Amino acid sequence: MLRLTAISQSYGSHRVLHDVSLTVPRGQLLCVVGPSGCGKSTLLRTIAGLLPVQEGTITVDGTPVTGVPDHLAVVFQDYGRSLLPWLSVRDNVALPLRRQGLRRAERRAAADGILARVGLEASARRHPWQLSGGMQQRVAIARALVVRPSLLLMDEPFGSLDAQTREDLEDLLLDVHRTDGTTIVFVTHDIDESVYVGDRVVALSPAPDSGIALDLRVQLPLERDQIATRGLPEFVKLRAEVGRTVRARNLS
Repeated sequence: MLRLTAISQSYGSHRVLHDVSLTVPRGQLLCVVGPSGCGKSTLLRTIAGLLPVQEGTITVDGTPVTGVPDHLAVVFQDYGRSLLPWLSVRDNVALPLRRQGLRRAERRAAADGILARVGLEASARRHPWQLSGGMQQRVAIARALVVRPSLLLMDEPFGSLDAQTREDLEDLLLDVHRTDGTTIVFVTHDIDESVYVGDRVVALSPAPDSGIALDLRVQLPLERDQIATRGLPEFVKLRAEVGRTVRARNLS
């Protein structure tokens, strides 16, 4: 589904990614972690075609990424700025469907279906500024899902939310992944979160030599629970392994 070969990126003389190679099979939920400044968001924006590839190649379904690929959606951390405050929740979600040439009634029906799925059917006529932060992020997720993406990129989407809302959205993400089989690349700074939601965790080392320091398969039950799963010995073991890698690289 997604292949990165020898990707390097710099901002002027400051190198943030160096020789990153990665293959993501179709249907996998890959979590990317690492210390601040290691290039996690840069990597995601490069995959999305929002930053041009400086060195190396990226392909999605075998096609080189030279711009924003079709059938791709991105959810950013700053959900408030990504929603249009003058549009209703329903119209924000339906907005990407305009590119598909659907009639207004079709767009609104599709938006209503996705809003019901994320638990916001009662808020369709409200505006983003009338919603809590967690509800706004649900709107952003719904807008990404309405186009039925084959590749979903998420850049620390739950980082600014309270703990309960964060857990609710983690479980929503897992439900979407299980139900739709969407390939997901999920950037997070939270090690516990990466192990809880991921099929696989990749840890990046710090800049200026940011590369892959750890590539770990997560062998946990597909059905996960916020309390029971986090108490499993295997979860504790995986969390410790990722934590040691990130901390050691951060302090070196």
